[in-house]
This record gives sequence, structure tokens and C-alpha cells, in this order.
Amino acid sequence: MAGVPMDQRDGWIWFDGELKPWKDAKVHVLTHGLHYASSVFEGERAYGGEIFKSREHTERLIRSAATLDMPFPYTVDEIEAAKQLVLEKNNLVDAYVRPVAWRGSEELSVPARKNKVHVAIAAWVWPSYFSVEEKLKGIRLEWSKWKRPSPETIPSSAKAAGLYMICTLSKDAAMANGYADALMLDYRGYVAEATGANVFFIKGKEITTPTPDCFLNGITRQTLIALAKENGFTVTERHIKPEELDQFDECFLTGTAAEVTPVSLIGDYKFTPGDACRTLIDAYARAVTPKKAAAE
Repeated sequence: MAGVPMDQRDGWIWFDGELKPWKDAKVHVLTHGLHYASSVFEGERAYGGEIFKSREHTERLIRSAATLDMPFPYTVDEIEAAKQLVLEKNNLVDAYVRPVAWRGSEELSVPARKNKVHVAIAAWVWPSYFSVEEKLKGIRLEWSKWKRPSPETIPSSAKAAGLYMICTLSKDAAMANGYADALMLDYRGYVAEATGANVFFIKGKEITTPTPDCFLNGITRQTLIALAKENGFTVTERHIKPEELDQFDECFLTGTAAEVTPVSLIGDYKFTPGDACRTLIDAYARAVTPKKAAAE
């Protein structure tokens, strides 16, 4: 499937309560979600046929919709069943799962209350970005010129499509400059996050990570905090100034797509992925392995 445009793939997509052939899952060009970003989504991974933290993702999707004042037309249980149906219908075991909700095309103006809320779920094969050995080389990040804005200006607790515009700008610029990603500061100048992943810093058995008060508190982020504590690390959530980065030895990113990805460089700050990163990579791999498979 590599290189095949997303709208030209084969398979099935759950769309407003029914399965549709992949190529027929379409919306109109005058859809409100396209013009005014009235859209929320989730990114999830299935391992061995089981979606990791599936229910938590669904609950967040519905909360995000509520934050954008979008009445969600399905229950958690209905979305859970639909996600499993999509995996089964497409014969997927290890996959990326993308639920999305948006306002439709009944009316095109800033007010949105007359527009129906639609929901779709797609899934496709998306392997881990790197092998463990490749991950431990670390990826290189540059500083983004864009900053995460104040929560008084955006609904930062929602996984809303519009909030990713500056992420796209930042990552495209970083990749054009030879980096893998970009690290963003927040509106106060504190370290915030990468374009689609949260960031952690390590010194010995102490882990420090930015307080998620103006960006998404990722589900993978929360998982890694718990796993780190289980593996003997102390975890501190606080505001981090960029000039503090030279005191840390290791750094890594977390996210559904990134999983646990060590970092070797942020601007002029260098890190050496080591035992701590390896421990957390292995711990996460164990956590996402379906319990049925682990017991066999």
C-alpha cells in the first residue's frame, strides 16, 4: 500500500453507521469541517487485533466533539463495535485506526448548528517507524518558529483538526531542513511538544516532561508516565525552559504513531539514547502486546 494515495486504496470504511467501499467514502467540497475546521479525530493502533487503549480514545473523541459543540451521534459502545468491525472487514491485525467526526454541508457559514455531525472510521497497515536499533540512534529535531497558543485562544484539550495547522507547517519546514520533526515552545516560551508527539527528558532515574496545560495530554504520554514509575523512574511534570535542556542525558517522544522514539538532537542540544530509553521502549512494547498473545 506504500505510495498509494489515501483516496485510491481498497478496503472498507465505516461511514455514518454503515460500511462503504473505501473509494466511495466521500464528502462534499462545501463541507463545514473543511472550511471552518469543525472536525475532531483520533489516532489509534491495533496490535494483534486489539486496539490499544481503544475505549480511552473513543471517550476522548466524544469529549473533543463536545468541546467543539458538536453533538456526537453515537455512543462509546457503538464506536467501539464499529472500530472492531472495520479491522475485521479489512482483515487487519496490526494497523493504524483513524476515527474522525466533522460537521457536514447543510449550510456554509461560520455558525454551524444546522450542520449534521458525521462520523467515519478507517484503518490501514502502518508499521512502526523504526526498529529498536534504529530508534536508539535517535532522531533529530529543530525548533519550530510556531508556538503553542494560550488555552484562552484555542480549545487545547480537544484533539481538533484545526489545532494541527501549525504542526504541519512546523514538520514540513523541519523535514525540508533535514530534520525528522520540530519541537514547539508554548506562548510563554516553555518547551511544549513535537508536532504530533509529547516529549520527555531523562537524567539518571529522573524523568521530566512539560505540563500539558496548553497542549494535548496524550494517551501514550499518560501510559509512559505510568510505565516509567513501574520501572523505578520518578516523573516530574513542570514547565521547562529551553536553556535547561543541557542538563538532561536522554530524550524521547511519545505518541500513537511515534510510540516511544528517542531523540539525539534538538537544535544545538545533544542527547545520547541509552539504557533508560531502551527500558521504556521495551516496557511499552510489552504493554501494547495483547494479553491473549502474551499468555500463549
